[in-house]
Amino acid sequence: MVFQIEISRINTSNVIWVDYYSTTVKWNQVLHWSWESELPLECATHFVRIRSRVDDARVPEPRFWSNWSSWKEVNEQNSLGHKASSVFPVDKLVEEGSNVTICYISRSHQNNVSCYLDGVRMHVEQLDPNVSAFHVNNVAFVRETGTNIFCEMDPKDDAGTVLFVSKVLEEPKDFSCETQDFKTLHCTWDPGSDTSLVRKQPYQSYTLFESFSGEKRLCEHKNWCDWQIAQDSQEMYNFTLVAENYLRKRSVNILFNLTHRVRPMTPKVFFKNISATNATMTWRVHSTGNHRTLLCQIELHGEGKVIQHNASIKVNGEYLLSELEPDTQYMARVHCGDANHFWKWSEWSGENFTTLEAAPSEAPDVWRDVKSELGNRTVTLFWKPLSKSHANGKIRFYNVIVENLDKPSELEPVPIPAPANHTKLALDQCSYRIHVTANNSVGTSPASVIVISGDPGNQVEEERVNVTADGFSLSWKPQSGDVTGYVVEWCDRPQDGSCDLQWENLGPNTTSTVISSDAFRPGVRYNFRIYGISTKRIAYLLEQKTGYSQELAPLVNPQVVMSNLTSHSFTLSWKDYPTETQRSFIRGYHVYLKPKEGQCHPGFEKAALSDNSVCCKYKIDKPEQKTFVVENLQPESIYEFFVTPFTSVGEGPLDAFTKVTTPDEHSHLLIRIILPTVFCVVLIMIVCYLNSQWMKEKCYPDIPDPYKSSVLSLIKSKENPHLTIMSVKDCIPDAIEVINKPEGSKIQFSGTRNSLTETEITKPAYLYLLPAEKNYSGPGPCICFENFTYNQAASNSGSCGHVPVPPTAPSQRGLLTSLENLLKALEKNYMNSQGEIPAGETTLNYVSQLASPMSGDKDSLPTDPPVPALCSEYKMQMAIPLGLASPPLSENSSVSSVTLLDQGDHHH
Repeated sequence: MVFQIEISRINTSNVIWVDYYSTTVKWNQVLHWSWESELPLECATHFVRIRSRVDDARVPEPRFWSNWSSWKEVNEQNSLGHKASSVFPVDKLVEEGSNVTICYISRSHQNNVSCYLDGVRMHVEQLDPNVSAFHVNNVAFVRETGTNIFCEMDPKDDAGTVLFVSKVLEEPKDFSCETQDFKTLHCTWDPGSDTSLVRKQPYQSYTLFESFSGEKRLCEHKNWCDWQIAQDSQEMYNFTLVAENYLRKRSVNILFNLTHRVRPMTPKVFFKNISATNATMTWRVHSTGNHRTLLCQIELHGEGKVIQHNASIKVNGEYLLSELEPDTQYMARVHCGDANHFWKWSEWSGENFTTLEAAPSEAPDVWRDVKSELGNRTVTLFWKPLSKSHANGKIRFYNVIVENLDKPSELEPVPIPAPANHTKLALDQCSYRIHVTANNSVGTSPASVIVISGDPGNQVEEERVNVTADGFSLSWKPQSGDVTGYVVEWCDRPQDGSCDLQWENLGPNTTSTVISSDAFRPGVRYNFRIYGISTKRIAYLLEQKTGYSQELAPLVNPQVVMSNLTSHSFTLSWKDYPTETQRSFIRGYHVYLKPKEGQCHPGFEKAALSDNSVCCKYKIDKPEQKTFVVENLQPESIYEFFVTPFTSVGEGPLDAFTKVTTPDEHSHLLIRIILPTVFCVVLIMIVCYLNSQWMKEKCYPDIPDPYKSSVLSLIKSKENPHLTIMSVKDCIPDAIEVINKPEGSKIQFSGTRNSLTETEITKPAYLYLLPAEKNYSGPGPCICFENFTYNQAASNSGSCGHVPVPPTAPSQRGLLTSLENLLKALEKNYMNSQGEIPAGETTLNYVSQLASPMSGDKDSLPTDPPVPALCSEYKMQMAIPLGLASPPLSENSSVSSVTLLDQGDHHH
């Protein structure tokens, strides 16, 4: 029969689904049919009705449909309970990629309903006043805990649910079964993606069904299951694996012969008879029954290589591993498979082993560095560590034997503990043969021999080397004769100040090589020396080459010195760079000049600098030229210059310009006059300084000591025979007169008030002491001088001053007569000590150090004069011209304190 089923939603006229269901029926049989609505049944009222007709060939046509049944109403809203609002479906589980309809039901009429799927607002469609719905197509898996759904109409009316999205259950992949002991079949498969969720279990399970035996087994694991083999010797098996969860089922099937699904067990491996180059490997495989033949595969791993070997066995296997490297760790492993019906290899089984040590098989690679100083040579001997394949074990020490070829002697090896790679030898100018061997715990390597010749060797010119992308390309001329090879040496890090010596040995037929190293740096000059090695193991220099792996622009400019400055030119000079600081080959120099007038001189050309300034540039193409003369300059002009090197990759940095001002055209003549004059003056000053004592005696001699004056011997009195110093209290002089004054000048005596002309006395200039009284009986006479230069006050010091003179003072003539004997003595002493006075000399004033007279009228004397104190001691005195002495005295002035001397008396 065929049944037609119609489903309506909300009302009977709104038919949303029509389905035809065909089946074979029996009388009074109960049929079941199900339909799942995309809109949850709680969201709206549904109606269903059905009719049928016979669909049997035995029933003749026409076949009519029966009448429709009455509508059956399905209303799940009555089961909502007392909740104000709800969201359906509740915690629904769907597969990833499905379409889902969500509805929101509330007791009150809805207005402005908002629904969110995992925080994203959805477009809501209102089905009736109390129901709203939205659709989610191709729903995605977000997380194992589900996707949150939330709807609200106001803060007091909201509801939500969780939509669980499961990944699609996949069909098992790589389903296979095998046995290792003919007792158990081990079946495995790949389950694919896991469909399990945290809060919703979709009941994912796997079931194994064998059709020949009709047995079934629920597997405990998701990716493997064991099946016990029956004892009835069943060979053929037909397995069906069924994967199932809450949403769907998947199945896969295999058919096989048991003897064709045999995988041997994992072998057990052992090693024996291990030597430096051989080892024997043995293994055992658990029996699989009937002593089946097995094919085994052996792999040997060592030194980064893998070597494979094959072997056929029954139960036990053995294989000799040969041609091994000494002192090397290896790993050998084996696996086996059925040789008759190969199915799969067994699991790998392997062990590690290490071969024994052997004596080193190759001589060390040796080179030397020779430095001569003061007749002796320091030889630094270098050697490279042997490679692991040549060392054949751990090198413990190196033996160095030095043999003097000119003076044979007993040879004694010098052991150098490893891992040292060099040693220093102090040798004389003889020739030496040096042997170097490497030693391990088993034996000694062949010797490496090198000869240090007493001949210093030849010098060769340095050439530039070509640089390619691969490194430094070196080539040299082939040497005919007894050359056994070549050696190229260089320093890896010359910029560090210490040479990390490197070398490369090359065969006798090699005339070129490319040197490359990770240590090469841009802007560093590398020097290469190429040596030939003779049959006597003597190295001789063939060529020297130098170059840069990459040239860089200079970082510094030369220190320029300006000299020979004239009004029309000046000279620039600078020193060469040390090769260690050069970052590229210098091809020349650029001389930049900024003239004041802005015009470039002949040979210069205008150039723009990096700072966009314009100046004149002169190019020096010869790098060996270190001087340059700037000519055709204007006198008294300002110029600026700057010198920088240039290379193939650019010139040096832009430094500050140096200013220079050309002198006047005639300034050199002044210099020729001034310099000799300054030199002479300095020379005279030096001579004067060296003869300062002589100059002092000649130009400004010391003042005579008054204690040693000869006049004291003439004026000693009988009353005081021990008087040795002149004191003011000893005498009271009125005046001191020096005769032979210029014509017309007069000297006044205070006692007589008479003048005496110069023509009246024709004797040489004498010093007269005039006492105040003729019959003076006081202390012995003394002499006081007044020094106007010091101008010291004498009011309280007892210095020379005016003393009252009795009215009965003698006349000038009588005074002169009474002192005749004294004057003669003075004259005689003066003439004996000084000699004759040259004619025409200027007369000098001899001014004493004592102070000037007391203030007041010098003619008015006090009635009661104070008792004179002792005269002050004489200090330094000086002679001055007469014109600079005190002004002429008036007739009313006293001259008792003035001393006038002839030039010849300046020593007294």
